[in-house]
Amino acid sequence: MSVSPPSTDAAPAAADTPAEDLRAAFLAYLASERRAAPKTIITYGGDLAEFLGFLTAHLGAEPTAADLAALTLTDLRSHLARIATNGVGNATRAKKLAAIRSFYRYLHLRHGIANPAPGLSLTPRARKPLPRALTTPDAKSVVTAIGDDAATTALAIRDTALMALLYGAGLRIDEALSLNIADLPPDATPLIVRGKGGKQRIVPLLATVREALVAWRRIHPAAAPQSPLFLGARGARLNAGVVQRHLRNFRRANGLPEHATPHGLRHSFATHLLAAGADLRSIQELLGHASLSTTQRYTDIDTAQLISVWQKSHPRA
Repeated sequence: MSVSPPSTDAAPAAADTPAEDLRAAFLAYLASERRAAPKTIITYGGDLAEFLGFLTAHLGAEPTAADLAALTLTDLRSHLARIATNGVGNATRAKKLAAIRSFYRYLHLRHGIANPAPGLSLTPRARKPLPRALTTPDAKSVVTAIGDDAATTALAIRDTALMALLYGAGLRIDEALSLNIADLPPDATPLIVRGKGGKQRIVPLLATVREALVAWRRIHPAAAPQSPLFLGARGARLNAGVVQRHLRNFRRANGLPEHATPHGLRHSFATHLLAAGADLRSIQELLGHASLSTTQRYTDIDTAQLISVWQKSHPRA
């Protein structure tokens, strides 16, 4: 094996230069020239030591500069796959790969050793956490009890209507707060929601949701059709931050989980529909997801809950 030709300003390392020496030089470069934080240097040093340890086992001998230059995409993928088998998640693997990429940038700058795997220039994406849904009793308690500590009866009715809309129709908080009085549909007709990118969707309203909205509309202090449906204390459109803070105080006072949030109610809407037998395409349309893959994450919740029940209940689990 031979070292790749150097770049214009690079001084090629001897082919038999131990890779460990190059690692040490790289860490010194991070400290002296890049002024990297000590924690970064320690982390990169450990990740690269792990990488070189893999190469030692992979090649049957301690790697050299020539081995680093001859490394292939398959070799790097083997390293990442071995890490994954040890239970390391995507986010941590991405950080380890970032250390290797930074090492190779240094090798190219100082020794003309090119990145052996341009195909790994994109780090593994960390898997998004599963949406966290409330239990059905907890979700219902938010809707029915959110107004218990309201300063006025009007605010209690307003908050009940808003929470009923979030849980009963699966709206995003911004979608609900952007509604005007004129957007309220006539009896037995669905609600037209303007979602992300101005995309419209049709959402049917349950009788209980419609009743909560009618109760609020009946005492709504503004009459103009273009007035905000949900008003704040000063008569302007209700702010999402106010709703989130109010719900945070409510959940902590009532012992509800921290994911009892406006978006948690939307997750609960989708999760409970799926558990009741609704198909993914219908849930996708109701939520306004552009991609079905986004909606499919709710099937992972259903599976996870099933496994949890099995582990707690089966005598041989």
